[in-house]
Amino acid sequence: MKVAIVHDFLVKLGGAERVVKVLSEMYPDADIFTLFYDESKVGAMFPKERVKTSWMQGLPKIIRNKYKFLTHKFPSAIESLNLENYDLVISSNTALSHGVLTGLNTKHICYCHSPMRYGWDWSNEYVKENEIKGFKKLLYAPLMKYLREWDTLAADRPDVYLANSVNVQGRIKKYFRQPSEVVYPPVDTNRFKAKEDNQGYFLIVSTLTPYKKIGLAVQLFNKIGRKLIIIGDGPERKFLESIAGDNIEFLGYKDDDVVKEYMENCRAFIFPGEEDFGIAPVEAMACGKPVLGYFKGGLCETVIAGETGEFFYEPTVESMEDGLARLMYNEKFYKAHSIRRHATQFSREEFEKKMKRTVKHVMMHAQ
Repeated sequence: MKVAIVHDFLVKLGGAERVVKVLSEMYPDADIFTLFYDESKVGAMFPKERVKTSWMQGLPKIIRNKYKFLTHKFPSAIESLNLENYDLVISSNTALSHGVLTGLNTKHICYCHSPMRYGWDWSNEYVKENEIKGFKKLLYAPLMKYLREWDTLAADRPDVYLANSVNVQGRIKKYFRQPSEVVYPPVDTNRFKAKEDNQGYFLIVSTLTPYKKIGLAVQLFNKIGRKLIIIGDGPERKFLESIAGDNIEFLGYKDDDVVKEYMENCRAFIFPGEEDFGIAPVEAMACGKPVLGYFKGGLCETVIAGETGEFFYEPTVESMEDGLARLMYNEKFYKAHSIRRHATQFSREEFEKKMKRTVKHVMMHAQ
């Protein structure tokens, strides 16, 4: 069976890219297709020998580095990928990959991290966060209309949809009008050990971008003066450092082994934003650590209030402070090994089992 894996962009290492990595290990002979590939950022995880790119990769680097300006070309670029000689295509979709064109006898399974958020439910927030104003905003409206129209047509192309959470399953139904089965992303829970003790600090592991709402946590910890360690990098880092007190430490990007050590030794994991699933909180729970998170998105499916962590219910410092107070009060009731046991239901083994079952079912019906 000849397999192809498709992912929108391979230019950073995030949760979606970790899913692609697991898929690439499940199918070691599969080719990996993408619009853009940055070997300096992802080459260790995705060797260039396995990666096939769109015509956009041939553009000058200065243009590729500003690829958001090429958004209007993304649909034609994803359709230009040549997948006609494959028996099975597995697309890892964050916006575009479900729209690939396949041969008549090719089966297409779409693992959907989410329909295009900047085109659908996140469009107004996207405009605010990226400060799209004036003339740019006049151009943005027809661009989004075009992308939504393309997205609606492309939604019919996969044979099967898998959603990474019940949260995303709802979006697939609403925007794509397609049924889907929930298959949670693979979290390598075996890498972590549950620890009852801690070193007293609270921890965030995240890219530092506006929608992650790290600034909310910075404001809270400025107010209460407790130790907060932030691992990760991104465009908001300088701003966040400029408003943070001495009790908040920014470590920048760290490799998985360092992150593991900090997770296993933290007092609790802080997750202030909304995610479709959220792999990092599950990793923290695999270390036996409680999570404080915003009661929206995939976190509602992975955290159990009073057992594996606590929620705050409004995106405000006051609400977050109330949630943290409950978490600290309930610390004596949390059991590290119970928290870890809960996290194992989101393991890589569970993901692989469900993916293989889906592939078997789809290919049997291809006979």
